[in-house]
Amino acid sequence: MDHFNYHDGALHAEEVPLSRIAAEVGTPVYVYSAATLTRHFGLFRQALDWTGHLVCFAVKANSNLAVLKLMGDMGAGMDVVSGGEYARARAAGVPGERIVFSGIGKTLVEMRQAIEGGIRQFNIESEPEMRALSELAVSMGVEVPVAIRVNPDVDAKTHEKIATGKSENKFGIPISRAHEVYAEAAGLPGLRVVGVDVHIGSQLTDLEPYRLAYRKVAELTRALRAEGHSITRLDLGGGLGIPYRRDNNAPPLPLEYGQVIRDTVGDLGCEIEIEPGRNIVGNAGVLLTSVIYLKEGEGRDFLIVDAAMNDLLRPSMYGAHHDIVPVTEPALGADVRAFDVVGPVCESGDTFQKGTQLPALASGDLVAFRSAGAYGAVMASEYNSRPLVPEILVSGDQFAVIRARPTFEEMLARDTIPEWL
Repeated sequence: MDHFNYHDGALHAEEVPLSRIAAEVGTPVYVYSAATLTRHFGLFRQALDWTGHLVCFAVKANSNLAVLKLMGDMGAGMDVVSGGEYARARAAGVPGERIVFSGIGKTLVEMRQAIEGGIRQFNIESEPEMRALSELAVSMGVEVPVAIRVNPDVDAKTHEKIATGKSENKFGIPISRAHEVYAEAAGLPGLRVVGVDVHIGSQLTDLEPYRLAYRKVAELTRALRAEGHSITRLDLGGGLGIPYRRDNNAPPLPLEYGQVIRDTVGDLGCEIEIEPGRNIVGNAGVLLTSVIYLKEGEGRDFLIVDAAMNDLLRPSMYGAHHDIVPVTEPALGADVRAFDVVGPVCESGDTFQKGTQLPALASGDLVAFRSAGAYGAVMASEYNSRPLVPEILVSGDQFAVIRARPTFEEMLARDTIPEWL
């Protein structure tokens, strides 16, 4: 469920017509619904209300400060994977004790930043990282909590570029070596082992891979406790998918996901951490764009819009689908025709959809790419020297610009021509 619906023939974000946002801010523009974000976060919290837990929003999905503050004010933790994401979480008012630092390439600078600013735990991805963190913690005279990420060798049955839990993936320590790694961690000064971490991928639409992975985590937890380790937290990652096509079967609900957690690890008495991102923010956003031209080609027609692959990379990078809908509601039974929906960037890969059925549209008409709140603005670039897309947050009948579109002057000012040129 989201809060982007037609009212009186016009697509709205909550109570705000998207046409009003386009008129005042211009296009392309990302639009987020606060009501949808709030609802989706609440569903995950409800799914784990049977035990102690922390729902950590995956900052990589959408790192806008206003979005993070909205999440943090509801009690969300933050899952960060870089020093920049850590800085954003803290700037949004999230305390360090609710921030989990993940990622396979943490630098000493990033580790120090998080230790000094406060951290709930580091999720350790390798032995070299573990030893480096130990040395740093000792040099700073502190002890830091850690969980060790294990790779359970479970096929998440998702796109190969977002699968993270198979043996050939770069993430985590092979679960077959977990015992020796935990033994070493227990002997390293400056580290306090508190948990087990696992994350098997993104955009999962089947609960069975979770069930398989979490059973392995439960077995490992029992064995580690028998060896004397105090395992009090289980970080079970995120990755629950969303429907990018309205006509597809919906992925499992957070409540169903929570029941899998309860069935597999609920008897261990551990605090549960999960790290949803896409499922909270994906359907809470749309990319609003304008038609520039209708172009007739050889055997196909092109709908050229002012959004491009640098604004929304997922279709080009992953072959991802986003439902594309007109902002003016089509009349019932209106004629439709097939278009290749493309952007203005000078790449053949700047294609959003091929042969999509849309009603008659003209230059200046508005269309919206649905389910664009996750991995949209955060992956955007200024390729072709196109300004980054602005972001809007809607709440009820009001909206605010939460990231402005930079001017050409601001973009140019970031470059420096040396005096000798």
